[in-house]
Amino acid sequence: MKLRILALFLIFISFSNAQSNSNETAPKKKTSEINKTIPILNFSSLEPLLHTKSDKIYIVNFWAMWCAPCIKELPVFQEYEKNNPNVEVLLVSLDFPEDVDTKLKPFLKKKGITSNVVLLDDPDANSWIDKVNPKWSGAIPFTIIFNNENRSYHERPFNDIQDLENEINKTIKNK
Repeated sequence: MKLRILALFLIFISFSNAQSNSNETAPKKKTSEINKTIPILNFSSLEPLLHTKSDKIYIVNFWAMWCAPCIKELPVFQEYEKNNPNVEVLLVSLDFPEDVDTKLKPFLKKKGITSNVVLLDDPDANSWIDKVNPKWSGAIPFTIIFNNENRSYHERPFNDIQDLENEINKTIKNK
C-alpha cells in the first residue's frame, strides 16, 4: 500500500510540475530510468491525471499488450511525444498487475516505449468507463486529447503521426 501511495505521489508530482508552467518543458527521463517503476492505480488515483489547469497538450491512451491495434499505434504516440516536447503522453495499461515485471516492462523495453506508463487495476470497469466518457463503449484503444480548455475522445487507433496531429489540431490548436 505504501508503494502505491509513493508511486501515485511521484506521478502526481510529475504531472503537477509539468502542468505548473506550460512554457517550460520537463526534462526527459534517462533511458535507464524509463518505466523502471510502473505504478498500479485504481481509477480514483488515475482520475486526477485526466484533467489539467494548463494549456499544455495531454494525450492519455488506454491500451493493453493483448490489443493488436493498441500495439500498432504505440510508436505513433512515442514519435509524436519525442518531436513535441510540449506534449505529455500517458499510456494507461489495462494489463494484469501480476504481469508488470514479467511481461509489461520487458514489452516496453523491447518496443522502446519511453512515455509514462501506469497500470489501471480497477475491477469496476462499468463505473470508471462512464466517468472517463459516458459515450465510451469500453473498447480499446481509447485516447483522450486535452488541455485546460478543450478535450476530445477517440475510440479508435491512430494510423500515423499525421492522423494524430490532425486530431490534436482539431481539438486544441484550431479552437
